[in-house]
Amino acid sequence: MEMSRRSLLTSALAVGAFPRLSAAASTPGDVVGKITVGYQGWFACAGDGAPINGWWHWAQNWSQSPSPGNTAIKSWPDMRDYGRGYQTAYANLGNGQPATLFSSYDQQTVNVHFGWMQQNGCDTAALQRFNPTGGEGPTRDAMAAKVRGAAEATGRKFYIMYDVSGWPTMQPEIKADWTNKMSAHVSSSAYARQNGKPVVGIWGFGFNDDNHPWDANTCLDVVTWFKSQGCYVMGGVPTWWRNGTNDSRPGFLDVYHAFNMNSPWMVGRIGDAAGSDWFYTNANVGDQADCNANGIDYQPCVLPGDLQMRHRAHGDFMWRQFYNMVRLGAQGIYISMFDEYNEGNQIAKTAETASAVPSGSGILALDEDGTACTSDYYLRITADGGRMLKGQLSLTATRPTQPTAGTTGTVSLRSRANNRYVNATNGSPLIASSTAVGVAEQFDLIDRGSGSIALRARSNNQYVCAENAGTQPLIANRTAIGPWETFQLTRNPDGTVSLTAQADNNYVCAENAGAQPLIANRTAIGTWEKFDLITN
Repeated sequence: MEMSRRSLLTSALAVGAFPRLSAAASTPGDVVGKITVGYQGWFACAGDGAPINGWWHWAQNWSQSPSPGNTAIKSWPDMRDYGRGYQTAYANLGNGQPATLFSSYDQQTVNVHFGWMQQNGCDTAALQRFNPTGGEGPTRDAMAAKVRGAAEATGRKFYIMYDVSGWPTMQPEIKADWTNKMSAHVSSSAYARQNGKPVVGIWGFGFNDDNHPWDANTCLDVVTWFKSQGCYVMGGVPTWWRNGTNDSRPGFLDVYHAFNMNSPWMVGRIGDAAGSDWFYTNANVGDQADCNANGIDYQPCVLPGDLQMRHRAHGDFMWRQFYNMVRLGAQGIYISMFDEYNEGNQIAKTAETASAVPSGSGILALDEDGTACTSDYYLRITADGGRMLKGQLSLTATRPTQPTAGTTGTVSLRSRANNRYVNATNGSPLIASSTAVGVAEQFDLIDRGSGSIALRARSNNQYVCAENAGTQPLIANRTAIGPWETFQLTRNPDGTVSLTAQADNNYVCAENAGAQPLIANRTAIGTWEKFDLITN
């Protein structure tokens, strides 16, 4: 979202717990019951082939390379997963490597981002679309197609979210843009639907500033028009939308009530856990009640915090928001934002230490408060928050996600189906057939954070894979960890564990009481889905 969305930080007071509230207007779909991430997709670099032909959103002066004196960002991305980087005018990173940045215009960049979403439970991406009638239009058009392709490839959903900030002739042009261009993407299998209708977001109606000047009737006309086109319309509304005060213009309540879903903006409003508690009591509880009474879905914002302002508290700030919004009974959660390196509120992979940040830039890394964090840490927190929203993780005020992840030791798995050990012999499918533990029955357990693990067979040093998205038996035949090699570890009340394959979200089963290879094909935990986890 644009920098103009910021406002002064609201003072905060800590409050106690409240009962969970819930009265969903809609049943689960692609936004209700799901984690949606705001996706800017607005970074370009000189030489990337984008029509905008410049350092779009990386620099204040797009015609010049980003540098400490010509920058538009607060955080530095972790560049290790990108196939291509573009040289900037910053000094080398602390580790001596060149200071390069990615371009959203490269399809590989968008594929990487949506791969991270897939790996970390981000269900839906709201692609931000600002005024497309000027010089940015062709690049934004191309980005919509790139996002569509990445979403289709990774099983994610996406929808178009119009940000009307600074769009003076918005009323006719937003309708024309949808009719002539963006509605074509609804045909995609990846386009988000709610209640059987394609989702469209509109951010910015009713904000009390010169950048959002329209009267209520104009805004209501646009919302009504989109609904007449058969759309489910999500509204990015002011924080104090119900009251018509502070950041909200008075007289807009009918506009806000016309939306199918309301998502009040929170960036710039809070900077610590106490602030989240204060807004929970003084804004969110009333918001949820109003939405319930008017048949509107409520999708509050959760943000990781401005890294440069030291808001993050190694995840405690973000987790408190997840806890508050889930106990509230919110119909969905909107992450502000996925790739917002400009405001420092990104969950996408970020430089871990000063060694991955340009020397002398003053840009803070994720370890700014002295706690080491992996670059994907806030993606992993988001994954946990999504599980708690969906009831897959019990409501807890204690952050379950650790800042770092790594190997936690060598283990063996003994199936409760037949009391035999799982082995990975000679690269064959895993099967619970051994009566004793040897090398073939030993696995390195790799902690991926958020309860996610990978298993590396000691017999061949390859990772266990839920082959063919879980439709074939587990086999240790991969050299890297991806979604098919990632499992959620559940600790059962009887002391056993169960494994859920990220490939298909099914439990791993010792098929036919252990007589057949392990396969991820069960929707519930029974004896065949339980294993003793034995540390070697």
